[in-house]
Amino acid sequence: MQFVSRTFIFLIIFSCVCNANDCSNPSKVLTVGKIGRGKFRTIQRAINTIPIDNTRWIHIRIDAGNYTEKVIIPIDKPCVCLEGAGSSSTNVLWSDHDQTTESFTFESNAPNVIVKGIKFENSYNHPPGQDDDDKILPALAGAVRGDKTAIYDCVFKGVQDTLMDDTGRHYYHNCYIQGQTDFIFGKGQSIYQNCTIYFKSGDGRNGFIAAQKRESIKETSGYVFNGCVVDGIGQTMLGRAYGPYSRVIIANSYLSSVVDPVGWNAWHQSDVEKITFVEEENKGPGANKSKRVSWMKNMTKEELHKFLDLSYIDHEGWLNNRPSSLNS
Repeated sequence: MQFVSRTFIFLIIFSCVCNANDCSNPSKVLTVGKIGRGKFRTIQRAINTIPIDNTRWIHIRIDAGNYTEKVIIPIDKPCVCLEGAGSSSTNVLWSDHDQTTESFTFESNAPNVIVKGIKFENSYNHPPGQDDDDKILPALAGAVRGDKTAIYDCVFKGVQDTLMDDTGRHYYHNCYIQGQTDFIFGKGQSIYQNCTIYFKSGDGRNGFIAAQKRESIKETSGYVFNGCVVDGIGQTMLGRAYGPYSRVIIANSYLSSVVDPVGWNAWHQSDVEKITFVEEENKGPGANKSKRVSWMKNMTKEELHKFLDLSYIDHEGWLNNRPSSLNS
C-alpha cells in the first residue's frame, strides 16, 4: 500500500525541496567545504549567518567530508535546507553523552527545515567501551523538534536514544536509523517512509526501537512506519510506551527475526488499553503476531489509511506545495 505519488518521489530524490507556503524565493545559497574560496569551513558557521526570524529559503550545500562538530538550527532561524553530498560522503560526528537535552550531534528546532543526504553519528559507545566506567548512556545523533520538518536519505547512528523525534510534524524518507535502546523516542507526529531501522546492541543486551510519548488522548502525535525494514543483530522489542497514550503503527514493512516475538512493552503504564501499538500487513519472520502482547490493537483499512496517508502530518499541503529545486 503506497500513498506517495510518483511526482513526490521524483522531487525528493532529485532535489532538495522546501515548503513554499511559509518561506520566500529565490533561495540564498551558502556552501560549506574543507577547501575552496567562498566556502564556510563548518556547517554551524553557515547557519550562524542566517538572520533571526528568517523568511527566505537558505540552501546550505555541504561538500563531501567529515565534519567533527555539533550542529544546531535555532528555533528563530526557519526556512533552512541542509543538503549534503550523500549520507556515505557527508558525515557529521560528535560524542556528547548523558543528557538527552544536550548530547545531540544535530539539533533542529525551527519550523520549515529540510535535511538531505547527510550522516549524523554520535560516536559515544559506538563501538562500546569495555571499562566499567564506560557505561551505556543517552547519546543522541539527532534531535528534531521543529514543525514541518522533512528528512531525506539521511543516516542517524548511535546506541542509546539515537534519534529524538520530538514535537511537531515530521517526514522521514529513505533514512537509516541505528541504535539499541529507545533509539527513536519523543512526542513527534511522524511518518517514516521506506526507512531502515537497524538494531545493534552496544553491550549485548536486548533493546527497544520506539519509545513514543503521547500523553493525552487529545494529542495527535504518533510514529507511523510504512514500507520500512526492521533488521539488525540480536533481539529487540518494537517499542515501549513512553507515555500513557503512546502510539506506534507499523505497516507494509519487513520485520526480520531481530524482533522479539512478544513485540511490545507497556513500560510504566498501568492502563494498557490506552496504548495504541498496531501492526498491519507486514511480512518476514518477525511479523508473526501469535505471541504478541494481548493488548496490541487492530485497525480496519479505513482506520489505517488515516495514518498512512500523508494528510496525517500534512493536511494543509506543506510537503507538496513547494518549489521543485533551490538552484535558483
